[in-house]
This record gives sequence, structure tokens and C-alpha cells, in this order.
Amino acid sequence: MNQVLMIVGDATETVDTLYPYYRLQEAGLQPVVAGPEKRRYQMVLHEVKPGWTITKEWEGYTIEADIAFSDIVPENYLGIFFSGGRAPEYLREDKDLQRITRHFFEKNKPIGCVCHGVEIPARAGCVQGRRMATVPKCRFDLEVCGGIFVDAPCVVDGNLVSGRTYHDNGHFVGQWIELLLESRNP
Repeated sequence: MNQVLMIVGDATETVDTLYPYYRLQEAGLQPVVAGPEKRRYQMVLHEVKPGWTITKEWEGYTIEADIAFSDIVPENYLGIFFSGGRAPEYLREDKDLQRITRHFFEKNKPIGCVCHGVEIPARAGCVQGRRMATVPKCRFDLEVCGGIFVDAPCVVDGNLVSGRTYHDNGHFVGQWIELLLESRNP
């Protein structure tokens, strides 16, 4: 088993997504981009500019979804990655994505999560008692669902590896990939 799901939608953060996408390929794993529909999605770039207190957003690259959430058989995948950006704000309500998310938590498969990506497992009821990093403005989303916010560039809680923003990619993505490789060859 070599395939790893990467969850996207319109307004998925570009760097949150492409960094782990290419790192998976480097590790000999196959990223499978999944969205609400099998189509092309517009990603965005996010940054809090100096002097700003809110996030500024620009258009980023686009990415093609290989599969729609409704067509996913989660047993066929080694792990999953929840990217950030604004997409998780609406993706979290997708019943198929909630089903898929619960599978990875229940089966203890490797899960990677960054930034707003936390909103998906939180909504799916999977973060109770779990320690996670996320962007501070999503702390409430995590804690109201029973999760434990940790302000660190990499938080490992069993099969769950998380970072705050794309600035933490170099700290947490490698540890998530190690879990994927270990689970592939137990």
C-alpha cells in the first residue's frame, strides 16, 4: 500500500499542500488528491503581512483532484493529510469526508494536519483528548471539540502529526512521512 490521501478544496493553502505532496513523492509514496468532486481546485497563498492582524490571501496554483470524497474507499490508503487554507471551513461539513476522517483515526493510520486542517477532524469528532498544533486562530475549534492546543512547530500524538502553519512544514512533515513508511513495512 503506497497511496496517501491529500484533502483539498477551493481555497486550500498552496504551500500547506504542495510541500507535503512533493515530499510524499520523494519518499516513494503516491499522493492522491481528494476533493468534494473530481475536478481542478484553486489554491491560495496566505500570509499575515507585517503590520496586519488578519491573513491576506492571494491566488495560488491550481491542483487537480484525482478522486471525489464519495468514491474513496479509505481502507485502500496508507494515511491522510489535512491541508490548511479556508477550504476546511466548508469541507468539514461533507459527510463522506467525515466518514473517511473517522476511518483513519479509528484504524490508527498516520494522519498529518496543518493550520485550518484541524477543522475537519474536529468536526468529525476525532480530536477528543488529542494534542495538536494549529494556527492560533483555530485553537477554539480544536478545544471546543475536546482537543488540546499546543503552540509548537511539530506535535506528535500517536498516529497524529500536526503543525501550526506552512512555516512549520520542515518540522512536522518529515515526522509524518516517517510514520507512513513505518506503517507500510511493519
